[in-house]
Amino acid sequence: MPIMLAPLNQEVTVVKILLDEKTKKHLEDLGILVNAKLVVLSSVNGGVVIAIKNGRLALDHKIASKILVA
Repeated sequence: MPIMLAPLNQEVTVVKILLDEKTKKHLEDLGILVNAKLVVLSSVNGGVVIAIKNGRLALDHKIASKILVA
């Protein structure tokens, strides 16, 4: 499921990232890669705020819709 549909405050695992290589590399630098564990803190209008490692990141609808989690 896309990350924006993930349940709030529950740990999920990234299973696939459907973005171009440049964007994937940038997300990897931020800690978002396949098999990474993260928690969706909020989801509003398709955008999400996630907790990953020791930080928080905001992702817009365009990117959040292409990160699939389980």
